[in-house]
Amino acid sequence: MSGVTDWRPACALDVLRKRADLLAQIRSFFRTRNVMEVETPLLCASSATDPHLHSIQVESAHAGSRYLQTSPEFAMKRLLAAGSGPIFQIGKAFRHGERGKKHNSEFTMLEWYRPGFDEFQLMTEVGELVSEMLARLSDRKLTIERYSYQTLFNIYAGIDPISAATSNIASLAASLTGMTDVVSLGRDTCLELIMSHAIEPRLVGKAVLVYHYPASQAALAKVSVIDGLSVARRFELYVDGIELANGYFELTDADEQIARFDRDNQCRVSHGLSPVPPDRRLCAALSNGLPDCAGVAVGVDRLLMLVTGVASIDEVLAFPEERA
Repeated sequence: MSGVTDWRPACALDVLRKRADLLAQIRSFFRTRNVMEVETPLLCASSATDPHLHSIQVESAHAGSRYLQTSPEFAMKRLLAAGSGPIFQIGKAFRHGERGKKHNSEFTMLEWYRPGFDEFQLMTEVGELVSEMLARLSDRKLTIERYSYQTLFNIYAGIDPISAATSNIASLAASLTGMTDVVSLGRDTCLELIMSHAIEPRLVGKAVLVYHYPASQAALAKVSVIDGLSVARRFELYVDGIELANGYFELTDADEQIARFDRDNQCRVSHGLSPVPPDRRLCAALSNGLPDCAGVAVGVDRLLMLVTGVASIDEVLAFPEERA
């Protein structure tokens, strides 16, 4: 059509070839470890209740309201409860309103689950996968450091995220962001602001695994008392200040899962957001018995950014949302 100038891909064709190589290498990594590849639906009756995640809702002529998935987590856990054994999936995920240099509303996610693993065993495997991909496709050698969430904040932000008063945490967040009414955002949001404004910029040139988050940030992870502190059994991997992976020692208690869904929806309503119907099939699967396992999600587009050395996600996508 005359006048349309943005029909070409946003990224170089060499990057598309590099993406194909990366996907092939990921599949080879899991094939040699006997982890089965699976596919689960993108459109489901439920989605994440997390107040910080915003699903895209669509209408189906036959099934009514459906959600494009922010992650394949719920469906993959149903497979685990059915006895699938270790599984992985590479597919699209969708998050409304997430757009920027590191975000596209539609993106590619790698997610895998390891029955019998805890978070530390999976942290090791995540490090092995990312290190192998970067070494094979970019000749970069990665040295990964490990810090507890508490230690990371003490070193890079000069504040203890566990013992510091909420007023002190809010004051630091305000000074970093220039925002005035940060106390009303809550303690965890203030900690997230400190992470993004004070800590992540200082992680450029580093690879860091962060573990033992505050219990209030458990999401779908188990909570345990370790060294006298109640902590969420979860971790994140940062490379060059970019959050690349987010993993959990997975919650297996159906009653606790239902309670967390309820708390999430109460929080959503209090912030003027619509509640999301809890995934009753996931809860049934947990009641049937989810094996102790650890799971992790890795942003494939962000990994490709690291492989190719580019600064914007648009440089690794054929058609970002403005060209889709």
